[in-house]
Amino acid sequence: MDHRAPSLPMPPSWPARIRAVESGELSPPVPKPSATVVLLRDGAEGPQAYLLRRRTSMAFAGGMYAYPGGGVDPRDAEAELGWAGPSPKEWGERLGVDAGTAQAVVCAAVRETFEEAGVLLAGPDPHGTAEPRDWSAERAALEAHELSFADFLRAHSLVLRSDLLGAWARWVTPAFEERRYDTWFFVAALPADQQAAVQVGEADRVAWLSPAEAVEGHAEGRYGMLPPTVTVLRELLPVRTAAEALAAAAHRRIEPVLGRATVAGDRLTVRWSGYEELTIDGHFPP
Repeated sequence: MDHRAPSLPMPPSWPARIRAVESGELSPPVPKPSATVVLLRDGAEGPQAYLLRRRTSMAFAGGMYAYPGGGVDPRDAEAELGWAGPSPKEWGERLGVDAGTAQAVVCAAVRETFEEAGVLLAGPDPHGTAEPRDWSAERAALEAHELSFADFLRAHSLVLRSDLLGAWARWVTPAFEERRYDTWFFVAALPADQQAAVQVGEADRVAWLSPAEAVEGHAEGRYGMLPPTVTVLRELLPVRTAAEALAAAAHRRIEPVLGRATVAGDRLTVRWSGYEELTIDGHFPP
């Protein structure tokens, strides 16, 4: 078996699923809308990204390093909530979706950052962020879906600070995967008066790593990452501060990136258009 990307071997389940999708025997699952946030803080030698190592027991990407993120809550699409920064309509134009979907996606980005990292990108007014306090009960209720993010904001008289987010990319899980996500990636700077959680329920480790450290560790096999995760880190390599990352985000084109597979006999190839370094190509058992 030969690969152009040794660090991305083809998972054992892929060949059969790729062939089944190619032949029409398997209908691809519909991707679930989701959002994830690359939380950045400035270090002595440049920005560092907050990464979580997902527990190996997790059904999706177990053992992989990832950013805080998760699925969109449909309840947030049309809810009335305090909002600061670009409007849902403006976000819809930026993300390529309608205003309601954009509102839910941005809510998901802020909610998941709060649930998993304990960082709240919301405040009492359009200019500040919430004062640090013990939010563990609220985070647990959100994670258990007992509380919507819109209701949480309303209960605490908070406005969502959409201006603290920068849209970076959109990746869609390939059709042959068992679990598929349509994920919008955002960048955000860690607010000066907040600290990110050091223990996260779905993770067995958290780490602040510079993009260079993370990319090098991935290449050496020390940090397992899915293609979108490591690609975003590579794209952040030239950035010198968290603020510079947010400024750079404003100039990025947000278009779906989708891995596609081709089959020729026992040769299978998976390519991500525009990201040739991620190509998986080899001969696999029939």
